Amino acid sequence: MHHNSKVPLVKPPDGGWGWVIVVSCFIVTVCTRAVSRCFSIFFMEFQNYFAQDYAMTAWIHSTVDCTTMMFAPVGSIISNRYSSRASVVLGGLLASAGLILSSFANCLEYLYLSLGVLTGCGYALAYTPSVAIVGEYFHKRKAMAYGIAMSGTGIGTFVLAPVVQLLIEKYSWRGALLILGGLVLNICACGALLRPLTLADNLTGSTVTEKVTEECTYKVQHDDLPLHCSAPHSVLTKIDCSDQQSCRYCPSYQEYAFLLTPDFLVFAVSVLFLAYGCSTPFVYLIPYAVNVGVSQQQAAFLMSILGIMDIIGTISFGWITDRRCLKKYRRFCFFLTIGLDGFSSLFIPILKTFPLLVPYAFCYGYFDGAYVALLPVVTSDIAGHDFLSSGLGIVYFIHAIPYLIGPPIAGWLVNTTGTYTAAFFISGLSMMFGSLLVPSADWIRSCRNSVKVQGVKPDLQFRFPPFTLVVLLTAQSWCDLLPI
Repeated sequence: MHHNSKVPLVKPPDGGWGWVIVVSCFIVTVCTRAVSRCFSIFFMEFQNYFAQDYAMTAWIHSTVDCTTMMFAPVGSIISNRYSSRASVVLGGLLASAGLILSSFANCLEYLYLSLGVLTGCGYALAYTPSVAIVGEYFHKRKAMAYGIAMSGTGIGTFVLAPVVQLLIEKYSWRGALLILGGLVLNICACGALLRPLTLADNLTGSTVTEKVTEECTYKVQHDDLPLHCSAPHSVLTKIDCSDQQSCRYCPSYQEYAFLLTPDFLVFAVSVLFLAYGCSTPFVYLIPYAVNVGVSQQQAAFLMSILGIMDIIGTISFGWITDRRCLKKYRRFCFFLTIGLDGFSSLFIPILKTFPLLVPYAFCYGYFDGAYVALLPVVTSDIAGHDFLSSGLGIVYFIHAIPYLIGPPIAGWLVNTTGTYTAAFFISGLSMMFGSLLVPSADWIRSCRNSVKVQGVKPDLQFRFPPFTLVVLLTAQSWCDLLPI
């Protein structure tokens, strides 16, 4: 059957098999981000067993996070070139192999490669495509779907933190890593469920005419090639060429054109500071708690509190920002949660007992959960729905360097000063500064839209929200009260 009019491509179903995709992404998130957070429980074990200082031991955790983010674009490329299923299954195999091999480590350098590089590469190939495909299945309920999917970080942390502590006590850190390696293999099963969207059933086998072909020609380098679109959202997976040459996927500069937009550039700079600030608390909260006299079990329970509040923050902010009246304030909510995350970290140096650390875990976990849920949504709003996979790959890649240098720098500050004050204080200020750049990106975007669409000269006088002024004044007062 031939169509002479524009053929509608598949729209996000906002349900159906999409909920299976959400559950799969949820489990992948548990096996990647939650397991990665639990590596901080191994921090003291590695430090004592290998007799190393804070900075050297912190390289393990930072290498895992850095590799995960650095190779995120590779996961996007593989999922675009082949499928999300192939990338996630391969990532699950690599991550599991890295954890299992790490159980045989006899030096920190071995862990840098096995746990840091190999497991990190596996996480990168599995995490980014599984997150991106959720956005393909949902449009109206996108924030809610991401809230449920990304809550795997919080639920996984809540459940795994005490379990990992018990496994270490019963089987040592080697046995715990071996068991986690088996758990992470579930990524492969989840990857098998990541079915890509296809054209509607009534279009199966139909020929896309020249009218539709013209809309797709920007995907290829030669305009005279006859095209046959077989995947949704104008992404070409098959091209029938008259000269008997074909390719499955033709990358285009259009997929990364958003990199040149001012609002994405400002957003990218803000992510650099956000990532640096977020990398410290999850690594050093447990060592700090133990250092001030909290027991190992109570310190692990703090991670569980972070996890359960992460769940609440992820789902609640996902639901709230999906309301029609609040969708346009998603970026403001993102800015607000990161600012409050950093603000709460400024209090760490004066919280020296378990009852005082519990409120911090509640606040930080809640707002971090909102950050995790809103990051892919804000990325989609800025980069564009059709380029979500590429956009997420770049955003996660930007996290790499801060995740690599953040924990070692914090460890060096602890070794140099003998306290955790400087480490947590710089972490909090970094997050707050990054949050100030987010409304700047939103302002730049609105200015561009005003000039391009309405032809109205934008108001160049930018005013920060009142919360920003409160944060700045509070930070200034803390600088006077807390010696670094």
